[in-house]
Amino acid sequence: MTSTKRTRPTPRPTSRPASRIAVIGAGMAGIACARTLMQAGHEVQVFEKSRGAGGRMSTRHTEFGSFDHGAQYFTVRDARFQQALNTSPTRVAAWRANTISVQDSTGRVVVAAKPQQHEHYVATPGMNALVRHWAEPTALHLDTLVELIEPDRLNASRWQLQTSGLGDSRQVHAGFDAVLLALPATQALALLRASGQLPKVQERIAQTEVAPCWTLMLAFPQAVRGAAFGPHWQAARSAHHRISWLARETSKPGREAIERWTVQASPEWSKRHIEDNAERVKAKLLRGFTEITGIRAAPPYAEVHRWLYAQTVTPLGQSHVWDAKQGLGLCGDWCLGHRVEDAFVSGLELALTVA
Repeated sequence: MTSTKRTRPTPRPTSRPASRIAVIGAGMAGIACARTLMQAGHEVQVFEKSRGAGGRMSTRHTEFGSFDHGAQYFTVRDARFQQALNTSPTRVAAWRANTISVQDSTGRVVVAAKPQQHEHYVATPGMNALVRHWAEPTALHLDTLVELIEPDRLNASRWQLQTSGLGDSRQVHAGFDAVLLALPATQALALLRASGQLPKVQERIAQTEVAPCWTLMLAFPQAVRGAAFGPHWQAARSAHHRISWLARETSKPGREAIERWTVQASPEWSKRHIEDNAERVKAKLLRGFTEITGIRAAPPYAEVHRWLYAQTVTPLGQSHVWDAKQGLGLCGDWCLGHRVEDAFVSGLELALTVA
């Protein structure tokens, strides 16, 4: 492929609305952004490197049932998020779990948690269901990694994307008036650097920090339905030296009946052990799970998943970035915080700015 100098396209008049837009990333931020732009009458294409939409609102399906191994729940504080959720009532349910707090680093339960300030909700039948439902009307390119953003070779006032997919197939998608990155901060920064775009924005993104997370998924099919198994509580926030969160998957609305737990390591522990062997991580987290829950039965199913970009530590400090002259923008939960709602608000506000 002939190389092209990575220059910025000729600036478009800011009064001319973008009509053909590429959104890179199909998590909550990207889909919220794309559906808002579509509702405003724009033609939108969404590019996602994974096999499905959802991002960290993910669900792992196994022979023992499903696991929400990314985001565990979400809260609703913004009226616009509530309004959007109201359009999909069958995909959302309140999760009224008996949640406690583990205050001792050894795993001993010291005090019960205070009542939740904001009600917890989950998507049904899995956390990825909501984003995938919202993504259905979009032109969604799955298994498609965007490697480069560059000026369109036939029209320098527009953008084109170089992508790779299954079997290392490579394509060029051209003719975009705007390109919006709805990616984790580190991935967005890498793509901007590779493309030689928005150097000042790159400097700001480099100041953000997002912590990793190891997640452990456990299934106990030997547990008899209706019989006491493990602790009386359904979820816990933990000060254990390895684990920060545990949740009984069967306590969530619309889930399968087999006893299953999702366990998330603390950001600090995950960062220290981010390059550890998966089997070693599994053994350590399983030991912590036993210390906290008292469940000593061997789980027939135990797997771990590593999230490199899980929880925002230092956010950007604004809901989104939009350079109207260049037709480039960014959104994501990392702009505001780490909640699902932060991702929605970020994607929404970028779309409203562009539209």
